[in-house]
Amino acid sequence: MSVEQPAAATAWQRWRQALEVYRDRRQLVVLAMGFSSGMPFLLSGSVLSYWMATEKVDLTTIGIFGLVGLPYALKFAWAPLVDRLPLARLDRQLGRRRSWMLVAQVGILISTLLLALSNPVEGPGLTAFAAVLVAFFSATQDIAVDAYRIEILDDDEQGAGAATTQLGYRIALWIVDALALLLPSLVSWPVVLSMIAALALVGIVTTFVADEPQSALPPAPTATGWLKEAVIRPFAEFLAYRGWVVILLFALLYKYGDALGGSMARPFYVQMGFTGPEIFGVTKSFGVATTILGGLAGGVLVARYGIFKSLFIGGILQAVTNLLFSWQAEAGHDIVVLTIAISADNFTGALGGVAFIAYLSSLCTKGMAGTQYALLTSLMAFGRTALSAGGGWLAAHTGWTVFWILTTLLAIPGLLLLLWLWHATQKETPPSSAKEG
Repeated sequence: MSVEQPAAATAWQRWRQALEVYRDRRQLVVLAMGFSSGMPFLLSGSVLSYWMATEKVDLTTIGIFGLVGLPYALKFAWAPLVDRLPLARLDRQLGRRRSWMLVAQVGILISTLLLALSNPVEGPGLTAFAAVLVAFFSATQDIAVDAYRIEILDDDEQGAGAATTQLGYRIALWIVDALALLLPSLVSWPVVLSMIAALALVGIVTTFVADEPQSALPPAPTATGWLKEAVIRPFAEFLAYRGWVVILLFALLYKYGDALGGSMARPFYVQMGFTGPEIFGVTKSFGVATTILGGLAGGVLVARYGIFKSLFIGGILQAVTNLLFSWQAEAGHDIVVLTIAISADNFTGALGGVAFIAYLSSLCTKGMAGTQYALLTSLMAFGRTALSAGGGWLAAHTGWTVFWILTTLLAIPGLLLLLWLWHATQKETPPSSAKEG
């Protein structure tokens, strides 16, 4: 008994220390910035696809429209500008990170209002253009916000920072989805989208009240020096990692199965006969609750057991829970099955997502984190957009049951790459300082 009690006390102290990481004012700022990042995301994703599905646009076209999110996959191309280019007077008043966030947030506000003026049936070109603009400014904001989070927090706080970011992100998704699912039966889509646009004010206010990180590097004095410091150096430092090719492939494939399924989730619900209020009732009650729990659990899991164990656990769980949607496809319009499937999928997706963000953040160098993190998340976004654009075609030709089984199997390559990276990291880390078990 005397041996077991100290062991139990030690275990409790470790868990308590893991939870203490959330008690920090900076985490509140990160929470609000996570909200600001989440607000525009669905406008080029599930809100757009749901809007088109309710307007009776065919599945193949909806799938192709997923390409409007390509700026998320290409953001590494202009990330060096966000990292190193000062924005004149704004840079002097707000600092590098906050000035870029402000410009991006104003752009999100304007482009969302433009989206509100479009019609995906009568004028799909304008809808696509506006959605691309939303994605561009949203991706630009993500570069600055991700760099801010990485630079304002210490290394051992990155897991909690990722969890807090995801919490704010999910709160924004909840609100945007609530507006998109519930209000169209009462008011027109232009009014709904205008109300969503107003949420950009949260990010704008947060930008003014947040503290600027002190790690931003000064601009290079010459054009050649700028090219070297802003573009070449961040990528060169990343390429110094052993197995950098595997890291890039892992960033592309770890959540690819989830991304493919997520791109067709709303059309799937509609074809199963669920109404907007029914989808909202499940996704924004049980779904949001389990997402928040999964995100917080992921932050604690990373703090307690390390990144790689958390990635492996999350990767397996988020793949397996996709099979629940095959059950949904067989059950049809069954609200209980939908609740189980969405709750499990959201919990495991959030848990794995926090570990994934923490891992990518750990690879970045402060001062150039925007460029390096953008490179890694661009690959993740490429899997979510370009590689997922055929999701509608695949579902139409295989049927929903087989489609969801395939999304589960697509997790295997990412898990194999994770095992390689885990093994390679353990070989490079001295046993006395290893953090991974």
